[in-house]
Amino acid sequence: MTGTARSKDYFLKTARLGFRRWSIDDLPLALALWGDPEVTRYIGGPFSPEDVTEKLRGEVASMEAHHVQYWPLFLLDNDAHVGCAGLRPYRVHDQMYELGFHLRPAYWGRGLAVEAGQAVIAFAFDRLGAKGLFAGHHPENAASRKVLERLGFRFTHEEIYPPTGLRHPSYLLMRPDSGHRGPASRRP
Repeated sequence: MTGTARSKDYFLKTARLGFRRWSIDDLPLALALWGDPEVTRYIGGPFSPEDVTEKLRGEVASMEAHHVQYWPLFLLDNDAHVGCAGLRPYRVHDQMYELGFHLRPAYWGRGLAVEAGQAVIAFAFDRLGAKGLFAGHHPENAASRKVLERLGFRFTHEEIYPPTGLRHPSYLLMRPDSGHRGPASRRP
């Protein structure tokens, strides 16, 4: 599969997007996404082809070990690869996951990150039983901040992100019935 996905491979769908699992055969898709310096400028890039290969292996390993990854995303109307969105283990013992998304520049500004994020949040709470979600963004990435706020995340602190060496704004979104009483438990 070089740049598309077959609809039958989607385990999760939204109005416009299909999610499927990464496999090592998806290296061309991974290179198009994480090999793009525009995509990776806020996450420690640019990445070499070797770095991208290692990142893809990490996503496959995360799926095998934890049943989550930053899943590849495709437009349902033409199966074009638009990026990835999903979860990583964060504090597994507390049933907390990290939400993230990376979109190819041609798909920025279309509301796809919010749409994907809503689906991932529902998946985390409804199918995984997550108690809460963590997310962060590069301090200069205003677009990601806006997406997280639209998804209901609330700023909690700044945290060093090793790939950039910077203090990244960090956010939480708690499951509505988690009993958490902090600002992250309120939804807009």
